[in-house]
Amino acid sequence: MMSGKYTSLDNHQVSESVPAVTDQGHTTVKFSDANLQIFPPSGAQGKIPAGSHPPRDADDTFSRPAAGSDEPPQSGGWLRTFALATYKPYFDVDTSDVLDRIKESLFPFRGSFTEKTAENPDLYGPFWICTTLIFVAASIGTFVTYIANKLQKKEWNYDINLVTWSAGVFYGYVTVVPLALYVVLKYFSAPSGLVQLFCLYGYSLFIFIPALCLSVVPLEIFRWVIAGVAGFMSAAFVALNLKAHINSAGERWFLIVAGIFLLQLALSVVLKLYLFTVTV
Repeated sequence: MMSGKYTSLDNHQVSESVPAVTDQGHTTVKFSDANLQIFPPSGAQGKIPAGSHPPRDADDTFSRPAAGSDEPPQSGGWLRTFALATYKPYFDVDTSDVLDRIKESLFPFRGSFTEKTAENPDLYGPFWICTTLIFVAASIGTFVTYIANKLQKKEWNYDINLVTWSAGVFYGYVTVVPLALYVVLKYFSAPSGLVQLFCLYGYSLFIFIPALCLSVVPLEIFRWVIAGVAGFMSAAFVALNLKAHINSAGERWFLIVAGIFLLQLALSVVLKLYLFTVTV
């Protein structure tokens, strides 16, 4: 049948020309899992590749925190040398540690001070030993001269130069001599830690504290004996502790130890002439 331009088909003709599909129930189709990979775009621009990193310093000695410190690394390179945090571990000692090291300095012939302080040398003890020496030298010298002038009914004037001179001698000696010895040992291929040398020389001066206290005795021969004994003990303490360390220098170790010994004795002579000579 035709109606206009459209053609209509009878239902019986459609059913005869197209086979009917029987309903066989729902069929479930399963797909196997597929491994999908995501590739970055080939034309990525304006981005830093993942493998690129900023260059690191070749030497980060001063950037690392000191041993035993819980502080995070700091930047600054060699400028870290001037930071207080760099020297904090060298002042982290207990009173018992300082007392044990002072006892070692009073028994110089043991020669075990360097071994005991090799892992944790400190600057706390040397600093306060030098400071105490300055105070004792100035106070005893001032007290003795005051009593002498009062007994003789003379006018007494405080000598400020005694403090400045004592500070220059003790602080200068414990700083310059270890630095010079550090260079010498490095030249002879027997290097030692610089802080270790500061520690050794600082504690070697402790014997002069009781020696200065005994110098108030108004006997010149007694003062010479006290100065000589103190100088010998201090020199033996330094020399014997360094002798065991610089054995690797061969036969030249004797010259180094002899120089150290004589230099320490020279210090005691200077102290006798300028600090132990007090007239009453």
